[in-house]
Amino acid sequence: MEGIRLNSYIARCGVASRRKADCLIRDGHVFVNGEKVSDMGIKVTTKDVVKVDGKIIKMPCDKVYILLNKPTGVITSCKDQFDRPTVIDIVGDIGVRLHTVGRLDYDTSGLIILTNDGELTNMLTHPKYHVEKTYVAKVKGQLTNQDVYQLENGIVIDDEYKTLPARIKILQKNKDTTRVKIVIREGKNRQIRKMFKNIGHKVLLLERVQIGNIKINDLKKGEFRYLSKQEAYGIIKPLSIS
Repeated sequence: MEGIRLNSYIARCGVASRRKADCLIRDGHVFVNGEKVSDMGIKVTTKDVVKVDGKIIKMPCDKVYILLNKPTGVITSCKDQFDRPTVIDIVGDIGVRLHTVGRLDYDTSGLIILTNDGELTNMLTHPKYHVEKTYVAKVKGQLTNQDVYQLENGIVIDDEYKTLPARIKILQKNKDTTRVKIVIREGKNRQIRKMFKNIGHKVLLLERVQIGNIKINDLKKGEFRYLSKQEAYGIIKPLSIS
């Protein structure tokens, strides 16, 4: 593999987050090939011997699984012809070629997975598995019981496609807006925005907060963490809205 930044290597070994890894390097806890390292920008490979607090650390496998909290204004493609920031720009060079699992709109924030594991990608995107994605949306106007009924029983979008039944939970109603949680099992282009538009409600804010059983928790926008293989494949499980 190509060299990757030392903090990413430490994170991929499951020792600490990249931010915490920087602290470990700065405070003299990290040695590479027997030498104490203080340079934050140093790169290493699997051939190097890396120790943290005297213990040799190694990456568990060649497969990489990253959970990223994508900000708005970032695209999920690896490259963009208009030079807009991409999710790969956020993650940086980690020594392997990554691709995104599914998509999030430019104007939508929240969780997305990046990996080099084609098998997992196929499983997470194949209609057979119907992996659930949970979103929180702020929409214009107040949702009625009829609106909820329509969403839960499928909405025709793109003039021909009827969405699979969704699960809806109204979180808050204000005078002019409604905050709602919605769980879907598919991922058509701009699906949720189209669903709400077709019942007369414009989506003002949209965030994906959960994929399968992986929740956003305290992962801030623009931050990411590595998933274990077990955690990544564990996404393919049923979920109940709460």
